[in-house]
Amino acid sequence: MTLLGFLLLLDSGDKITLKITTLLSIVMFSLLLSEIKPPSSNARPINTVYFMCVMIMSVVSVIVSILVLSLHFRNSKSYTMPLWVRKYICNYLAWLLRKKRPNHDFSWRAIRRRSHNYIHRAGVKYKLDSVMHALDENPDRRFIYVEIGFFRRWWNHQTKDMQNKVKKFVNEGRLEFISGGWCMNDEASTHYSSIIDQHSLGAEFLHEQFGECGRPKIGWQIDPFGHSREQASIFALMGFDGLFLGRIDHEDYTTRFRTKTMEMVWKASSNLDRQSWLFTGVLPNRYVPPDSFCFDQRCSNDPIMDDPHFHDYNVHERVQTFIQAAYDEAQGYATNHIIMTFGGDFHYEIAHEAFKNIDKLIEYVNAEQVNGSIINVFYSTPSCYLYALNKVDRAWTTKTDDFFPYARYSNGYWTGYFTSRATLKRYERHSNNILQATRQLNAFANLNERNNLFVLSDAMGIVQHHDAITGTETEEVAFDYAQRLSNGIGVAENVINKAYSKLLPKDGRSPPASNQFLCQLSNISQCLEIDGQERFTLTLWNPTIHPVVQHARVPVKTDYTIRDPTGQTVLSELIPVSQAIQNIPGRTSITQKQIIFKASLPALGFSTYYFEKKHGEEQKQSKINITYNEACVLQNQNIQVEFDDQGNLHQIFNLNKNISVSFINQGFYWYPGFPGNNSRSKSQASGAYIFRPLTPNALPVSQTRSITCIKTENVQTAIIEFNNWASQELSLYDGGEFVEVEWTVGPIPIDDDIGKEIIIRYDTDIASESKYYTDANGREVLERKRDYRPTWNYTVTETVSGNYYPINSRVWIKEKDRQFTVLTDRSEGGSSIQDGSIEIMVHRRLLYDDQFGVGEPLNETAYGEGLVVRGRHLLIVEPPASSARYHRVGSQRLYMHPIATFSLIEQDYDIYSAAYHQTWSALNDTLPLNVHLLTLDQLGPKDYLVRVEHYFESFEDDTYSQRSTFDLQSLFKSIGTISNTVELTLGANLPLADMKRLNWSTSDNKSSHRTVLTKNSLSNTNIMLIPMQIRTFQVTVV
Repeated sequence: MTLLGFLLLLDSGDKITLKITTLLSIVMFSLLLSEIKPPSSNARPINTVYFMCVMIMSVVSVIVSILVLSLHFRNSKSYTMPLWVRKYICNYLAWLLRKKRPNHDFSWRAIRRRSHNYIHRAGVKYKLDSVMHALDENPDRRFIYVEIGFFRRWWNHQTKDMQNKVKKFVNEGRLEFISGGWCMNDEASTHYSSIIDQHSLGAEFLHEQFGECGRPKIGWQIDPFGHSREQASIFALMGFDGLFLGRIDHEDYTTRFRTKTMEMVWKASSNLDRQSWLFTGVLPNRYVPPDSFCFDQRCSNDPIMDDPHFHDYNVHERVQTFIQAAYDEAQGYATNHIIMTFGGDFHYEIAHEAFKNIDKLIEYVNAEQVNGSIINVFYSTPSCYLYALNKVDRAWTTKTDDFFPYARYSNGYWTGYFTSRATLKRYERHSNNILQATRQLNAFANLNERNNLFVLSDAMGIVQHHDAITGTETEEVAFDYAQRLSNGIGVAENVINKAYSKLLPKDGRSPPASNQFLCQLSNISQCLEIDGQERFTLTLWNPTIHPVVQHARVPVKTDYTIRDPTGQTVLSELIPVSQAIQNIPGRTSITQKQIIFKASLPALGFSTYYFEKKHGEEQKQSKINITYNEACVLQNQNIQVEFDDQGNLHQIFNLNKNISVSFINQGFYWYPGFPGNNSRSKSQASGAYIFRPLTPNALPVSQTRSITCIKTENVQTAIIEFNNWASQELSLYDGGEFVEVEWTVGPIPIDDDIGKEIIIRYDTDIASESKYYTDANGREVLERKRDYRPTWNYTVTETVSGNYYPINSRVWIKEKDRQFTVLTDRSEGGSSIQDGSIEIMVHRRLLYDDQFGVGEPLNETAYGEGLVVRGRHLLIVEPPASSARYHRVGSQRLYMHPIATFSLIEQDYDIYSAAYHQTWSALNDTLPLNVHLLTLDQLGPKDYLVRVEHYFESFEDDTYSQRSTFDLQSLFKSIGTISNTVELTLGANLPLADMKRLNWSTSDNKSSHRTVLTKNSLSNTNIMLIPMQIRTFQVTVV
């Protein structure tokens, strides 16, 4: 019977019943045994033996029952197991019984084949079915919806009658779409390009299905864990009138509530002035109802019982409690208008139940007006609430900083997710790189493959979710996100192949171009498809509008002759693959070498390099100088880097500017994660969301290190190994202006039962005076100050995590004449804990859940071991006056990296070069260096969506911070002549001339009013950009 218990469903009440029955049956067996045993001289010893056997069986049954209950019914919200208990129950016992812990939440923990479903019947499709029926019952009811990616799935399965009914609700204002993005995106780990894309995707769907009435006008960021200034600026440029937030720091909330400044005008850009101002309000209760007024089936609050014939009649009590709640909330707001939210995670699956009670609440609260009550309650939407506030004659307080970092309480800083699941964060950047390049190729080859690329656009939109890119989901769900991106890249690869099949052949007589393919594991020096091949080509697409010179690395088993697009043999060298890369779990290639050469790429175009295997005498050893554990100096035309014989980085010297930065320490350190049980603030564990180190001082990963220096004509590299799971390669390329740091971390050891948070730290001699600078979503840069908040008097409780900020692309420290900048290849968390120091968290492996919904520790594994993460930093040493031209250009090129595709060919070089173009550019003109092509997307045979931006800030560079003018036609010379151009809002769903935003007066006697001086159609294709401006156009060509 005990064994049968394991076969029952996890939540089955019969499981418990069976366990109780087992215990009772054993007791009954004992009683019966004592009755039926005949009396004899041997009765006592026989009874004793039987009794002991029964007792052993009873004890075992009790123990097994406890273990089963622990395995199936305890979770991080009800109980945190000690580490040793969790280890044996969740690992060994679960494995023995072949059990898997169930998932519970869509956004955090959805299973792969979810089809809109949440586990435990929490489904978007059921919610929307139920809500539409409830709205139909009462025309006074209102409902808002945000995440269009999920709504679209539901919409596509509805009948025409239901779709028409929904359109009626939207036209009447009973159903309102707000924010309107594919998802409610995170604001700390996302890049502005992907934020804009996912909102445009949602806005496009709403415009197609609902027209102007479906256009979102309000931002609704109620669940992200901190808020960036760039997000607000993007909303303003999309034409939004306001933004509402659900989470801000607990001290900030207390201060604002006390001073009645919960609502403000956010000046979201220091460059764009009033066009970026956005009215912003903080909701009183995140997004849930006031205490005791949750009427959803998931809540246990009392409903409105309005039949006086029953003993549980509670109208008076419910009304008075609600009125008091309204007065309590009003204490923090500056007007007589109060917004009360009635939402919640997974709510409204049975919408009628909630709406029916709210109907009653409204009726009975308003009935109190005859008794002198001044409370008037009615169904509303954020838009209606905002417009009511706009009619109030008052000046609103302003804000110029952001809402990072977010702490829910004194020891709970949500700064861990800035780094959590570092590989997913990098894969998202890689996927966007491919998406943007593929859109360009689709446009220039005139393929009209936009619908097919939707697979990748959809996946990218979903991954921007605040429980996706953040790394705050279960590992299984993270795999699902990665699989979606992988599927999308697969489709994009087909489009790339089609595009090259049109762009490569010189004329109609050329044979079809060979298949192009991606080598996505080249970051671990693996490309099995080209291993040992006699000939192949490498085609590099440059997605930027400026020429690029970069060094390419290709993993090979033997040496090759490489020809450039002109047929000349390029200087190439065969260098060893580091041992750290060769040892990465899951790497199946036996290749131990990589060939490196300098590639020159035209603006917005490609170059093809022809590889042919060397034979016999041709295979001469490359000129490589290798030293081991000796002092080492790397030097090119611009930079000198010095190491001692212990592998310590001593100095980076800028030869052109004659300045240097010295390093006291540089390398990997780790923080032990706090092993709390989450029962109170001081017991908060470090987890997927929370970063909370056990000690404020980071520990070195190793007391010793080894250094190997490799010098060739193309590159000079210092490989520094700290131990068998942490290493870095600092490289200086011929003609390069950056020091490249390629780091490898993992598998992080946890044999000591200690979770570890790994940082890479750069301790310099710069007198930074507690200040450091981080970017907002890859755009504008904000000044940070240690142990300080611009908005309130900050109480220091966590000296490390309380000073962590998201780093999306760059961080720097500076003094009068020197600036040290680090560029990142993904979003990471970082800080300056000591003057002169920059630390960036690169990987995390933890053993405790922080109990905010994931339900499992952040303990990533692959191939049976802890996950290995690889990444890149670029280091810049420049005077502050000239740093921007390097970190702006470097960051864009790191983000919009050339896309490499390979092709296996049989033709010799002469035949190949005669048949195919080996270089091609969409541009004939040289465009300004401070202009960036953000979007080029073919909408139809003759229509295109274009976004261009000025990506320098005001006053950061004497030359490139000036206004810039160029001819939009220069981007379309290979496509056709522009016949019409319509400028749109940033979301591309409204002509800019038609944008009319609400005007707000501020406490500094200014107005947000700004007249848009533009026409719907532009006859002149010359456009002007000011610093940080993004302009969006729909272009028609002939």
